Amino acid sequence: MNIATEGRQPINDSLLNDPFFKRFFGDTPPGERQINGTGSGVIIHAQRGHILTNSHVVESADAIHVTLKDGRKYLAEVVGIDPRADLAVLQIPAERLTAMRFGDSDRLRVGDFVVAIGNPYSIGQTVTSGIISALHRNPGISEYENFIQTDAPINLGNSGGPLVNLSGELIGINTAILGDQGGGNLGIGFAVQSIPLRASSPKLSNMEALNVVS
Repeated sequence: MNIATEGRQPINDSLLNDPFFKRFFGDTPPGERQINGTGSGVIIHAQRGHILTNSHVVESADAIHVTLKDGRKYLAEVVGIDPRADLAVLQIPAERLTAMRFGDSDRLRVGDFVVAIGNPYSIGQTVTSGIISALHRNPGISEYENFIQTDAPINLGNSGGPLVNLSGELIGINTAILGDQGGGNLGIGFAVQSIPLRASSPKLSNMEALNVVS
């Protein structure tokens, strides 16, 4: 699925804060600019309409738009967020949804084949494949430091999308890549493991969304 966000960001114009310019223009109120973002997500509870994604996909968003694979569009709300783990749970109307089953990421082995699903560059749902390159990686990108490393192509817009095994089970949430300056994929991607997702974090535990999957 595609997640598109809209928000506003303050503009810090240091020139207008210069005392010389203040003599002519006075105190100018800070301006804002609109920012748009994109990412991916996965339905984890069909009856509640819960979607799991990365918190950095939806942070500072004033509006969150979800587009499902069949073209249905919904305005989503954040019902749980934990920036330390870079996870967020969204909610949309529970109308004819299908949730993805959780797999056991503790049973993963280096060399296992995996599939990354997402919406790179907002071109639509895309599936790429690869293997697990390493486990228990600590790339220093969040306070959660137990990532799956994969060479399955993960590009801009894939954040929050599922990493699945060949049984179609959720084993991780695609979170980050090491890429070139243009954001291109170098075959080094990282995903949060599914076992911590099911255990949930304190910021998400009040919903039970990560403990019950239907």
